[in-house]
Amino acid sequence: MDERLEQALDFSNYMVTLNNQRRVIHEQFLETCVHYLNGGKFSITRDLITFCQTLRDNQQDSAILIDDNNSPVEVEDLQSFLDEILNIYFTTSYEYLDEYNKIKKNRKVEGLVNL
Repeated sequence: MDERLEQALDFSNYMVTLNNQRRVIHEQFLETCVHYLNGGKFSITRDLITFCQTLRDNQQDSAILIDDNNSPVEVEDLQSFLDEILNIYFTTSYEYLDEYNKIKKNRKVEGLVNL
């Protein structure tokens, strides 16, 4: 096989594997960035954090939030809820960054697969 063709194939395999690994760690991030409260499931997003912070800034101590299943859930202690979701979000974000940096450092398919 021509050397240039072989290099192109190796690079193509590397890019496919790299993109798959990125997708996998992003999905793991989304799966772990979840908080359960009063039978409700909340995916922790920047929107949820901002909304809760806005409610707290407007002196709200409790609120009714719509969870991932479109069910209303009463949050009696909004400050505690906000603290918990911030803790989960930042912990999960740091783990995501660590995994992402491991992927970035590998320049071969074998290195990506063995993570």
